[in-house]
Amino acid sequence: MASPPAASTADLILDAAERRAQSFGFNGFSYADIADELKVTTATIHYHFSAKSDLGADLLQRYSRRFAEALAEIGGRECSAAAQLGAYAQLYEDVLREGRLCLCGILAAEYETLPAQMREQIVAFFASNEAWLAKVVRVGRERGELQFAGEPRDRAMAILCGLEGALLVARAYGGVERFRAAAEIVLAGAAPAAA
Repeated sequence: MASPPAASTADLILDAAERRAQSFGFNGFSYADIADELKVTTATIHYHFSAKSDLGADLLQRYSRRFAEALAEIGGRECSAAAQLGAYAQLYEDVLREGRLCLCGILAAEYETLPAQMREQIVAFFASNEAWLAKVVRVGRERGELQFAGEPRDRAMAILCGLEGALLVARAYGGVERFRAAAEIVLAGAAPAAA
């Protein structure tokens, strides 16, 4: 069996940038930080990403694509809407376990300081997540699996905002348990229908 191909230098740069952005924010690291971590020159980074805004745009594009793939995988499971919502919350919990935050969540805190292209990608990430969540809760209610008041779109927004906020606060308290407890309350807003 052939071994997987080695990561390209551009991928290694994106990996390092993602770890740093999820830990310190986009404004919390420089090309020098990445160069030091990867033991390359800043010229090497500039070769692949001439400006930090280019790095940020590519980083967001890759993160959004990976997240969309995870949502497609969850959506393809033969399980209840409540189970899909639980799997969605697990994506956030997994990031927190690594000592990081949702990339778009932490970048949203820096929104006004980011280039326009990055701001557009952040909004698109949240919009696609809300659309996915709205579909899950709508279908769940139609199947009698979930019950909640209001429009699915509003419930989706509440879930997304609740989980992003829970992630930020739980990180400050240093514990996954706090996130998990908050996530359960957030998801209870679209509670499994009584049997």
